[in-house]
Amino acid sequence: MPAVATRQRKIEILCVAVVLAVGIFVRLPHSAFSSNRTPLHALEFLHPQPKMEGLGFDEGMYRSYLNAVIDQGLGSYPEIVEDYIGAQAKLTGSVLPPVRFLFIFAAYAWHVIFRTEALASLHQVASFVSVLTLCLAGVVGWRVGNRATAIGVLALMAFAPTQIHMSQHALVDGFFTFWALLGLWMLWENLRAPRDWRWLAAYIITLALLVLTKENSFFVWFALVALIIVNRWLSFGTVTRELVVATVVGPLLGVVVLIFLAGGIENLITTYRLSVSKNYELAYAILTGDGPWNRYLVDLFLVSPIIVILAIGAIFRLDRTKKPELFMSIFIAASYLIMCNIKYGMNLRYANMWDMPLRFLAFSQISAFTAPAKRYRALLTSIAVAAIAIIELRQYYILEVRYPLYELVTHELLRALQILKPH
Repeated sequence: MPAVATRQRKIEILCVAVVLAVGIFVRLPHSAFSSNRTPLHALEFLHPQPKMEGLGFDEGMYRSYLNAVIDQGLGSYPEIVEDYIGAQAKLTGSVLPPVRFLFIFAAYAWHVIFRTEALASLHQVASFVSVLTLCLAGVVGWRVGNRATAIGVLALMAFAPTQIHMSQHALVDGFFTFWALLGLWMLWENLRAPRDWRWLAAYIITLALLVLTKENSFFVWFALVALIIVNRWLSFGTVTRELVVATVVGPLLGVVVLIFLAGGIENLITTYRLSVSKNYELAYAILTGDGPWNRYLVDLFLVSPIIVILAIGAIFRLDRTKKPELFMSIFIAASYLIMCNIKYGMNLRYANMWDMPLRFLAFSQISAFTAPAKRYRALLTSIAVAAIAIIELRQYYILEVRYPLYELVTHELLRALQILKPH
């Protein structure tokens, strides 16, 4: 038995190494391969180059904020916010506010360390954090599930089309996904190890950084609170007074830092009010951000149909004994409840944080299918995961390499899949 266990462990390590290598490779920005001067140029033919090479509007806004920080320093942030307020008040539509501070600050730190220009810094931070999210997904799969779950979730996440998409664009949503997933994991650990000050401190810091990444991160906090409430009946772990206090203190700490960065609470409130109210007048938001409550399901199905079908199958198998699956399902459902009710605010890139929980559920369903084949279960599970990973990568090729997809909105997804005719 020890020899068999050792061989199995070596196979698992090899699988993790291969999946991580390929997952990291596809997440590297294509600029790392395109220049003759880069050591990776010889591998350019293997890297799936996104057809969308232009500068998106949101990317341009982040670049302008980062350039302002580079030119004026971090101490000028209140002035940057005030400039936004003055400009936004005159516009008929909404533009991104500069209070997405952590993404901009991370790109600024990247610029200082590596001396890259603003847009390249934003792109490289998005790519780097996407790799961190991939690694984090494996860790969460292991801690919430087991070693097999960790490898399966890691493999499915490595080829998730929307995850790779976010790694190739200078957008905050993939960056936000990392902190949302980290917050979900920290809650699980605090429920399982009550009153451990290390997990509590990490949880508080994560929630504060979540607010500093997106000022409107309420939907994640709402989902975490929902998990704490239903714990009374589902018993994921132990809810302590310290955990409840941490769930409140973490976001408040982030808000306090945002108030300081914005130059006062009045500036922060005005920024948020203008951003939200003007969004209701933005023609593009009205055109692309509207839809019925089930629009996210439709969009997810268009991008990753097999994952969605398997995840829904896992939901129908839920009972009180399947605590990890319940934990992931309630997180998705609670955040979905808020996100599908935001007027003119639906976009699949906002749902990037669901990729890991959905793949956790999908792998659970695969494991249930292969359970009867006891002797060959591991082999059949591996084949199923590998087949789905290949299909997912093909979906990315169709959506991103063959079609210049930027915004993950329904009509663009339908055009990319040739269900609707292109322009």
